[in-house]
Amino acid sequence: MSQQERSLPVTVIDPVRGWGFPDLSEVYAYRDLLYFLVWRAVKVAYAQSVGGFAWAIIQPAMQIFAFSIVFGGLLQLDTDGIPYPLFSAVAVIPWSYMAAAMSTGSNSLVANAGMLGKVYFPRLIYLLLPSIASLLAFFISLVLIVTVLIYYQHPLTSKIMLLPVVFVMMLITPFAMSLWLSSLTIRFRDFKIMISQFLRVVIYFVPVMYPSSQVDPEWRSLYILNPFVGVIEGYRAALLGDPIYWDSLLWSGGISVLLLVTGAVYFHRMERVVVDVI
Repeated sequence: MSQQERSLPVTVIDPVRGWGFPDLSEVYAYRDLLYFLVWRAVKVAYAQSVGGFAWAIIQPAMQIFAFSIVFGGLLQLDTDGIPYPLFSAVAVIPWSYMAAAMSTGSNSLVANAGMLGKVYFPRLIYLLLPSIASLLAFFISLVLIVTVLIYYQHPLTSKIMLLPVVFVMMLITPFAMSLWLSSLTIRFRDFKIMISQFLRVVIYFVPVMYPSSQVDPEWRSLYILNPFVGVIEGYRAALLGDPIYWDSLLWSGGISVLLLVTGAVYFHRMERVVVDVI
């Protein structure tokens, strides 16, 4: 060993012991790496594609078109007087973000298994990466909402002030679920299959294709326990002037925070066995 190598600082990484929260200061110290990984994820997602970033608009637009034909046209679903393309646009776009962030985040540790044992950096970065990278597509696809709002000349109301709160809820909900699911996927690979199936089914229990007013009042107390419900209802209230369902907002926010706190603790606990188990 040379003299220069002896003079280099030695960092000892101890295994996680007991219960606690991930060290956020450590994540901040690796912020440059997080920035690089986000940039790489964005480039890979749209590399060698003719449409490029336009796919961030094309994909939700196709889904909105399909919903409008089936539910707005063939089934003549009552949307409380709101044109169906506008009704579905303000729900499809936040739902697409949450589904993408949760799906990618839940499988992030397994997908990066090759890197986990080679170099150390905070494992939480793997979960933050899809949540941040997916925001680009979300912001680009907002063009659809603005376009449809202008086309139908739908006025905004004072309820637009609710938008920042709903936006934060949209960020927290899939990230909180990813903390739990990514930790469970490490030990039980069945969750990798279950997550994709879950996302295909759960959309029918979220008011994306239909209004919440269609839900039987007897079932609503159970229905609003789904944390995605409050986010979608919140977007419709903020952008379309729908009634603000405070029950779903409070329940969704509370459940998301609970999942975030408990998921962070469990994720921190599982960090000590990630490399060995995966």
